[in-house]
Amino acid sequence: MPSFSEPGNTAVFTTKFVLFEKKEITRVYHDEEDGAWQFFSDDPFDNYEDVAKIAALDEIVNLDKSVLEIADLPMGSYALRESRSAAWKTFKKL
Repeated sequence: MPSFSEPGNTAVFTTKFVLFEKKEITRVYHDEEDGAWQFFSDDPFDNYEDVAKIAALDEIVNLDKSVLEIADLPMGSYALRESRSAAWKTFKKL
């Protein structure tokens, strides 16, 4: 299984749903501009600032080790899945 090239203490973006409510991570983005990682559940929100949280990459891996399956996701790409038990599908941002 791949591992992230970034250190475990790298700050990543997520939401209160993932971090505090332990919701399934179903969307992952690896930004092309700055290499930042974003981990989201399917929970809807109107204003990202209301639900945004910063976590260490290790925290995300500890919540859901299956994100290691896409640790080699290229910058400028994203991955989606239906649930934790579903396979990731990866896409390049247009």
